[in-house]
Amino acid sequence: MISRRIASRSVAVLLATATALPAAGTAVASPAVSTPVPSAPAALELVPGVAPGPGQPWQIDTPDQALPPKVYTPTRAEDAVEPKDAAPGTYDLIEYVPLADAVGRTTCSKQAGPYQRQVESWLKLKVDGKQSAADCKAIRAFQIKNKIKPAIGFAGPVTWSTMMLASARKNPNAAKKCPVRSYKVACVDLDRQLTWVQQGSKVVFGPVPMRSGRKGYVTRKGWHTVYWRHKNHVSTLYNEPMPYAQFFDGGQAFHAVYGSIYTTVGSMGCVNLKLSDARKLWDGLKKGDHVYVWGRRPGT
Repeated sequence: MISRRIASRSVAVLLATATALPAAGTAVASPAVSTPVPSAPAALELVPGVAPGPGQPWQIDTPDQALPPKVYTPTRAEDAVEPKDAAPGTYDLIEYVPLADAVGRTTCSKQAGPYQRQVESWLKLKVDGKQSAADCKAIRAFQIKNKIKPAIGFAGPVTWSTMMLASARKNPNAAKKCPVRSYKVACVDLDRQLTWVQQGSKVVFGPVPMRSGRKGYVTRKGWHTVYWRHKNHVSTLYNEPMPYAQFFDGGQAFHAVYGSIYTTVGSMGCVNLKLSDARKLWDGLKKGDHVYVWGRRPGT
């Protein structure tokens, strides 16, 4: 994790370098001696979570998951504004398939998908990571039943995630990996890429599919607490909206994304949700509620 001191110094260097660059086509003589880099004005330092203003440079070396955002108390007027809706079809179950299969529109993919072994295990097939005719037939049947397109038997992230959700709907905490407490606990299962909220043994929200941190930016495990909520948050680093953001550890938060959460590549540390799920979670949690994270995202 990058410390505040190191991050501030890095930003200062970045700003000084950006302001020192010559105009295009200008010849620059090499200096005889190196000159010290001036510190950047505090007013220009960016803080994750605050949208950059006109002419401000990117804070490229301090990812949102490393530093907490600049917190403040949103006004009633700000909280009254609901994030925009996602475009129709944003969260449709569209499987990621090899280009050759997508273009050729084959009835059955002969290639093993990234979740081949997991899918074989769930369907009680021979677990060897190889795509067989029997594997494809069984995977296609599941995809057709669950309206996953294209249904060509390719074991991708959409198929695997749908299987995890189906097996967890009745009792997501059957394995008792999320601690049962008298108070609310937001459970983040990295193994199955699912999240839910329970109070005691009762599930009061979810389970719902989610996307956690990728390799190098993993969502941090253990106990956390929701410490700041911002309905219309914006990521400084990526200049991307983070609707219904609920921060629980540094810059890591639950929040919606305006794109598919079913990808082989994870987030930059946050727990990404569909907009409707993030909205319901926003209504179900409050500042001070507890979060428990465990497991490991496949591929990390």
